Order: sequence, then C-alpha cells, then structure tokens
Amino acid sequence: MKILLAITGASGVTYGIRLLEELSIKDDITVDIIISNSGKKIIDIELEKDIKEITNLADNTYEQDDLCAPPSSGSSLYDFMLVVPCSMSTLSKISSGMADNLITRAAGVMLKERRGLLIVPRETPLSTIHIENMAVLSREGCIVLPASPGFYSAPKTVVDLVDFIVGKILDTLEINNDLFDRWN
Repeated sequence: MKILLAITGASGVTYGIRLLEELSIKDDITVDIIISNSGKKIIDIELEKDIKEITNLADNTYEQDDLCAPPSSGSSLYDFMLVVPCSMSTLSKISSGMADNLITRAAGVMLKERRGLLIVPRETPLSTIHIENMAVLSREGCIVLPASPGFYSAPKTVVDLVDFIVGKILDTLEINNDLFDRWN
C-alpha cells in the first residue's frame, strides 16, 4: 500500500505523528509525508520535536511549496492520502478545489482520480461553513474522521485517546491494529 500523509497546522499534530509511527513499522506500506509550514510550527509548539526525527520515519518527504513533486500527479498512484490533522483552512481549500500548495493539490488529485482521501479535522466548535465543507468532501468520497475519541475503552492517558483515533484511521485503511479496546 502506498500512502501520502499530510500534517497541517491544526492543533493535534500528535495524531499525525503517532499514525506515521504506526505506518512506518509495517513492511508492506510505503509512506510519503508532507508537513505544512504551519504544521512544523505546531509540532514545535505542541511537541518540541525535531522535524528530522519525524521525517526520518517516512520513505519520502516533500515540501508544501513543491508543486512539481510526485504527489501533484495522479501518476504517483497513491492508494490513500491522509490529512492528519486537517486544519479548517486546508479543508476549505480542498472542498473548493483550490490547489495552492502540494497538500491541497495532492488532495485534489486524489478526489479527481477517485482514490482514497481521509481527513481528520481537529477544530471545535464547528461553524456551519466548516460542516458544509465537510459535507462537500464527504459527497466527493472523502472520509471525514473527526478527532473525537470514544470513551468506552476507559482511556487512562492522552496516548490512549490519540491511539483510539489512530486505530480508527488504521481500521478505515483495513490495517490490523490493537491500539484500542474494541466495543464488546
């Protein structure tokens, strides 16, 4: 499976990084990554992690301003693109067809090629505009998976809450995982 992961400037970058950690240990998965400039700032603020430490987990890394990079073309044949977390700015650009950077261009490619696109919006509360943009993307075949963890598994730590969402993303991709206790 070939996956493109984008981390944008929404709070909750830990979701994207934890997902990258899980995907990087799978032998049959190639993961390319784009971290937006704002995403890099949020990583520094929320996690104080070195970007190199994160990008070393990916097979290939692309800059958001490189519109000539492979993800800008359908011939790259990604199976899925994941935007985790997805800022409302990025979500609105994707839903309106604006392709002003590599993340929004690649998402547009995934939609036009009818390939898998999954976004994890991380915002609250939501305006009607946010909800309408999510509905537009959903109608286009995008999976909208809000960062809304379940509590039936009795999480004890923030990591448990993050793993719940990452586990749900992996479930959507049909990748086996045991990151959270399932409903009985």
